[in-house]
Amino acid sequence: MDIPIGLESLFWIVLAAAIAPLIVGLLPGPKVPEVVVLLLLGILIGPEILGLATKEGPIHLLNDVGLGFLFFIAGYELNPRVLKGRVGVQAILAWTVSIALALSVVGVLYQVGYVQAFLPVAIALTSTALGTLLPILRDAGLLNTRLGRLVLANGAVGEFGPVLAISLFLGSRGAWASVVILAVFAVIAVAIDRLPRALFTHRIRTIFERGSETTSQTTLRWTVLLLVGLLLIAAEFGLDAILGAFAAGLILRQLTPAGDQALEHKLDGLAFGLFVPLFFITSGIEVDVSSIIENPGRLAVFFVLIAVVRGIPVLILFSRDLRGTELIQLGLFTATGLPIIVAVTQIGLATEHMLAENAAALVGAGVISVLVFPLTADLLGRRAARKESATERSQVSESGDVS
Repeated sequence: MDIPIGLESLFWIVLAAAIAPLIVGLLPGPKVPEVVVLLLLGILIGPEILGLATKEGPIHLLNDVGLGFLFFIAGYELNPRVLKGRVGVQAILAWTVSIALALSVVGVLYQVGYVQAFLPVAIALTSTALGTLLPILRDAGLLNTRLGRLVLANGAVGEFGPVLAISLFLGSRGAWASVVILAVFAVIAVAIDRLPRALFTHRIRTIFERGSETTSQTTLRWTVLLLVGLLLIAAEFGLDAILGAFAAGLILRQLTPAGDQALEHKLDGLAFGLFVPLFFITSGIEVDVSSIIENPGRLAVFFVLIAVVRGIPVLILFSRDLRGTELIQLGLFTATGLPIIVAVTQIGLATEHMLAENAAALVGAGVISVLVFPLTADLLGRRAARKESATERSQVSESGDVS
């Protein structure tokens, strides 16, 4: 691609990213997740409508980096403690039930000729867009609540499970070869985790501490190196880049178990200031709107399947932990999926195993899940909070009357 053409696409993408917060702030009624606006703006400036931007050439590379940052932040935000104990076991069991249900349902669709790619479609139906949900949960103040912790647990399994399945069953190598490569990758990731502990002398640590608040930005530069390095290693081993990014986030969390607020602010600025919005906008650019319009029934089928396959097992297995509105919110958040759906459909189309109309419908269903499920969960939470507040005021009024 010519540089001027690439810059033109980048301009429209950056413009869309810049005006998205303004649109969110100006819209009346309940706050719409910014992710939703980014996706819609991507569709608007994409080739299907205005034709102002494309995902070709350098934009494609920036999109991959944005996807990497999304899963890097997700891995960093994941506290391994949320997967320990009963909650972790339940989250793993819920995803296992989801994949079994997906295989059963997609198996029937495969037999009747509705789908051509059996495994990719089944894997896509079991994903949870934890990276997409993190900014939504953070903005809603739910990240450190009981509901937020359960969403994190199910989201972690709903991301890592499909990523492993993609690496094992959708790669160019056989399943056993993929297992060996995954094991080697895990050893490399562990070595990267342990190496700084062994090499960080007092003098080196001092250099990092001093440089982190100067123009050197030493800590941030090495963090980006960790991300890009594991993305490269994953690519060299034929694994999905998502796995490398997720592993990089987990490693950074292990290196800073207590957290590093200064570094986190810088990462947020770098990730959510440019790369993550760019990923969502380019995902919107890539949506095949004409195919969805021509086959609306397929989109509706996959949307319902996403809700049932991923949401229902969570509702059943976590009914002892949450009640009423919060339980429904958990099911809706967990059924929100997009990044892995996009990755799976790209693999399916590249290998010519997935029908183009099914790929478009799956991505469209993932987009709608991001549009509908978090917003519905937020509305339910607001309504429950209003009812609780009204009840408290009524009780205070009654106690005042009695006194």
